[in-house]
Formats: sequence, structure tokens, C-alpha cells
Amino acid sequence: MTKKIAFQGEPGAFSHAAANNVFPGEDAVGCVTFEETINAVQTGSADYAVVPVENSLYGRITDIHHLLPESGLFIIGDHFLRVEMTLLGVPGATLADIKSVQSLSVALGQCRKFITEHGLRTINAVDTAGSAREIAEKADKSVAAIASRFAGEIYGLDVLAANIEDADHNTTRFLVLSRDEKRAPQGGKVKTTFVFRVRNVPAALYKAMGGFATNGINMTKLESYMVGGQFTATQFYADIEGHPSDPGVVHAFEELGFFTDYFRILGVYPAADGH
Repeated sequence: MTKKIAFQGEPGAFSHAAANNVFPGEDAVGCVTFEETINAVQTGSADYAVVPVENSLYGRITDIHHLLPESGLFIIGDHFLRVEMTLLGVPGATLADIKSVQSLSVALGQCRKFITEHGLRTINAVDTAGSAREIAEKADKSVAAIASRFAGEIYGLDVLAANIEDADHNTTRFLVLSRDEKRAPQGGKVKTTFVFRVRNVPAALYKAMGGFATNGINMTKLESYMVGGQFTATQFYADIEGHPSDPGVVHAFEELGFFTDYFRILGVYPAADGH
């Protein structure tokens, strides 16, 4: 039976490409917002969600850090997608025909050198995939879109130039979310993601982190953000390499418990190869 995979964006978005990579052959369903994407899994209208959590150029995706811990969903995997920007034109158009280029402002900013070299006028849009769709609908040879190659395939556009981004290390990390907790077995390359809040005592965070250092646990991510709109209420989001049943992680979590008043594991999953 075909599974439904929720992603944020229009068909052809980079999130759609990530969902297609993780769940090839399944039914990818686009959602307008991250809230709708998560809600689709919560309500059962989708089996899984694939959402971006951080980008190598722009850092964390703030919405996910706020929504995920309260969602009741679990992380069951992650996926790294190399973000390759492609100049897409209507069938028959050539690079010489293009006078203007349309895309999300962030995407336009990532391709500044190419745009400047070719003297193109920029048109800001809501997203990359939507730009590809609009260019296909306009059928104007003088206007191109910057989007994924995947979007070009969906909307029947020609690739006029590939890999036009300024930085060749632009990569987005996605999380795979499920209603059911599916912990990876102990052994192999496992990542554990959790959230916690430290108690209001001096040097609580420093002491809480000490257990990971003394037990040789590599913490690959630590982010802080406010909760409840209060400057004094801070929650931390962390990734570590290891399984909760590993002796070193057990001891590190025990020590963490002395200095926290809230702790929750969001997922224990096979770690994808990073880029």
C-alpha cells in the first residue's frame, strides 16, 4: 500500500526532492506551512513527514526547533540533500534569451555571481518550485526560474544552466518524522536527538554538559531557544552520536538529570552520511 509523505512547499520544492529520495515511489503530499506538514502526520492523513532542520549556509530552521518538541512526533531518520540551483527556462529558450530570473530571495542571493555575470534582472517570489510553475505557465522565453532540476522535470522546463550557486557546499539536513517511535537498534552509527531545560542554578549548563565530555560522547549539535515567550525560560535541542543504551550515554544522561528539570528524547535513529 502506497504511503503518504508530507513535505512543506509546492511540488518540485527541495523538500519534495528530499521526500522522494527518502521514500522513492511513495505519494509525496505538499503542505503550505510546517505546522500543516506536522499536523498531517499527527492526524494520520500522512504516514511520515520529511522536514528541513538546518542548512550549511543559513543555520537552523527555527520553526522546526519550536514545533517538533511539542508535536508528539518522533525522529526516525535524517537525510542530507545537496542543494543544487538550476536555471530553468521554457522549452526552446536559450541562455541568451533570458533577461529576468525569478525565485525565492534566498535562492537569488545564493546565485548572485551568475546573475551579475549575465546581467539578469531579479524577480522575488515566494518559493523556488512556485517560480518554476509560474515560468511554465507564462511561457515567456525571456524569463527563467532558479529552482531544482526536479522542479524542472515536474513542470516541463529546460535546464539552461546547472549548479549556478555561488557556494558548492550548500546542503540541507532533513528529519524524517513519524507518529510511532521506531528506535534504531544498538550498534552501528546511531544518532540520538533530545531536548532539555536546565535548572535555575549557577553553571547548570556547564555542569550538565560535563557528563558528555567525561564519558567520551560526541555532541554534534546544541541549540538554545526561548520557550513560552520568556527570556529566562530556555530550552536546548541536542544531537549526540550514540544510543541511549550505550554505557557512556547512560552515564551522561544520568549526570544531565541532576541539572535539568525537563528532558525528552525525540528520536534514536540511524545517522545518515553527512556532506
